Amino acid sequence: MTASPFDEMQRAVDIVGTSPHPANKIAATLFGTDAAGRPFSISRTNHWPAAIAEHIGTENDIGDSSGTIHAETAALYDAPIAGGASLCITDPFCPNCAKNIAEAGIKTIYIDHKGFDKDFATRRHGDFSSMSMRICERAGISVYEIRRKEQVLTPIFIAPPHPHPPEDRPAEYAQIMAADDHHFHLLVQEKRETHGTHRMACAVARDADGRAYTLTALAHPAVGYTIETDIAALEQTDGKYSFIMEPVNRLLMNAARRGLKLVDGLIYSSQVPTSREQVNIVGAGLTSLVIGDATRARDDDALQAMLQLQTAHIMSYRPWRDAV
Repeated sequence: MTASPFDEMQRAVDIVGTSPHPANKIAATLFGTDAAGRPFSISRTNHWPAAIAEHIGTENDIGDSSGTIHAETAALYDAPIAGGASLCITDPFCPNCAKNIAEAGIKTIYIDHKGFDKDFATRRHGDFSSMSMRICERAGISVYEIRRKEQVLTPIFIAPPHPHPPEDRPAEYAQIMAADDHHFHLLVQEKRETHGTHRMACAVARDADGRAYTLTALAHPAVGYTIETDIAALEQTDGKYSFIMEPVNRLLMNAARRGLKLVDGLIYSSQVPTSREQVNIVGAGLTSLVIGDATRARDDDALQAMLQLQTAHIMSYRPWRDAV
């Protein structure tokens, strides 16, 4: 039986009050079918990962990022396969979540109508209309406002049938013999030679049946944008959001898209990931990262985040030279 977005939204509404966030409580339900055609439904709230809450606290930022995992991203972490799934959210989503949703291959988003009246949504309305929705439009994601009691869906944007958004640097994906150090080292050596100085991340992953794969991603514009045709848009930023998708976030979301789990310790980033990426790594339950150049980062906040997580013994960062 086809899942009802009204019922799936109710699942999100039922748990939103359990969010530990004192002001902005948000919940999301991801639903679809897995690779075997079995239906799934996963509901999550925004929250602080236990390690961050316990060892750093909920009052402190990690670099220039909050320590929370957004509800939409938390649901995607646990997806048996996100590609082609749908997402119900209690509130309008931020541009960072829009990029994650697009990268994960979500096709439809439903937003509870009450979410548009909340204070947070009112304050961030410009970001939602000028960035979040533009990302969805480019990525071919349909977005609806949903009224559960009235059983009414109001289109905000309807994507054309079978959209094929441009992506000039798609994530690289391949099956390998085993998820081990040997194949990881071969992967990193190859990708370092291939991609040179580009911001890049790669990892070994497993599917639910234990088969091993590699994933590689470069920093790249959000799905639907290209470097050649969208220079003006890509330069747009308010200091908090941009249209660029960072490589580690791309790894996490492409793993979700294909129903894979990254193997802890077999994840490489050419430089220190951004603060938000590092929080997302912790939220995914990962504790170890190999870094190509631990002195390079997009900004000083990323270096501060690394220091915080390392000092609190939440994450370990191994230089590539020590991993070889």
